[in-house]
This record gives sequence, C-alpha cells and structure tokens, in this order.
Amino acid sequence: MAEDIEEIYKHYAKSVFRYLLSLTHDEGLAEELTGETFYRAVYSIHTYNGSCKISVWLCQIAKHVWYQELEKRKKHPNQELQEDVPSPNMSPEEASLFQSNKMDLYRAIHQLSEPMREIVHMRISGEFSFAEIGEILGKNENWARVTFYRAKQKIMEVL
Repeated sequence: MAEDIEEIYKHYAKSVFRYLLSLTHDEGLAEELTGETFYRAVYSIHTYNGSCKISVWLCQIAKHVWYQELEKRKKHPNQELQEDVPSPNMSPEEASLFQSNKMDLYRAIHQLSEPMREIVHMRISGEFSFAEIGEILGKNENWARVTFYRAKQKIMEVL
C-alpha cells in the first residue's frame, strides 16, 4: 500500500501542484497545499471508489483544501508569517516594535509541540528543504511539508 501511495505521489504531484498554482497564483502556497492534499489523500484513500480518475479525485481534494485556505484567510486577514527584516532607516520606535513582534513569533514557536517546533526552526534558521527535514527526522518530504504547514497555522492562531 505504501508503494502505491508513493507511486501516486510521484505520478500526480506535479499535476496537483500546477492545478493549485492556477488557483493560488503563489508557488509557495501551492506547494504547501499540494502537501496538504496528499496528506488528506493518504488518510482518505479508503474512500476512493474508482468512479473517476485518481487525478480528478486528487484535484477535488486540492480544491477543497484551497477553499478551506480561503475561509481561513477570511477569518484572519493579513496574518501570514512574513520574514520582515528591519530597515537600517528604521526609527527607534519602529525597531522596538519589530523586536517585539519577533519576540511574539518566537514565543508562539516555543509553544508548539515537537516535532513542529523543530521543523519550524529548521526551516527558519537552517533553511533546510522539506526533503532534507524529512530525511533528518526519518520521515518523508510530504510529512515534513504538512507538519510545517500545520505549525504555521497554529502560530497564526496564537498571533
């Protein structure tokens, strides 16, 4: 069964990614949602009845994942994690606010359970790819991607 799922991922991941990219117009988000799509597909593979092509089934899941992302964004507008770098021209007040926001972010990361916390640190500090994170933690790339995505969602809820 694991080999089948891996083959499905290898065969359809690019198609699902391109489909999500056409919806989101954001490569990073499309990549995250592709991971979430396959995560959900793995856990609901038993519901696939063969009445449509597997690519259609996966794109249906992807579409629902995208709609859920849109709903989250409606509830929490402009609360995405961003990598803000302070400008050298910042006033002392702006620099203080930036430092405060950075502290809040790291407090939220600290509240995460393992392995989410470790994955977030690897992505932010070590700039590891999802494949490298999966290898380091003895899991696969998709697991690392989905876990990071869920960690980001939890951080955004706290912030």
